[in-house]
Amino acid sequence: MKTFIVRFFVAAFFFATAAVDFATPFKSKIITGNDSALVITVPDEHFLKITNFSQDGGTDRGAVHVTLEGDTGNSGPAKVLSATRVDLSTGTNSQNFPEVNNRVIIAGPAVVRIPPITGATLFITYKKERDEGTGGGGGGATVTPVPVFSATPIPIFSVTPTPTFNPFISPTPFGG
Repeated sequence: MKTFIVRFFVAAFFFATAAVDFATPFKSKIITGNDSALVITVPDEHFLKITNFSQDGGTDRGAVHVTLEGDTGNSGPAKVLSATRVDLSTGTNSQNFPEVNNRVIIAGPAVVRIPPITGATLFITYKKERDEGTGGGGGGATVTPVPVFSATPIPIFSVTPTPTFNPFISPTPFGG
């Protein structure tokens, strides 16, 4: 009975760990033409990962506008991502081939704005995460060694023949 209880708690631990690992903090929002602009604030030492940004309907193209905070001399917001159109039959942006959905990562501190488009429905999926490295360039990152297994054995000592000069061998004369 004791073994059964231990196995139960070990299995429960693994299931609980898997549930926490796979429960991602992705968020999805729908923005219609009547809504106000979606504003996402990305604090310092955080980043925002946008994995999907699509548009259905409308004549204008939806875009993600980013304003960097604390950046002196910037000229205002920049468009960093445009929406992938789902309905390709209307508007000046109409096309006959499918579009490619791009992704973007925005480092904080920044303010991200997605204004609504008249007659369109925008759909965005994003995740805001904390930057675990500090000081830029991964200064605070830790290296975790990963064991590598190979089917071919790797010799510990390698023997490489090297040519040597032997002064005791004398050449024999030809024909002699």
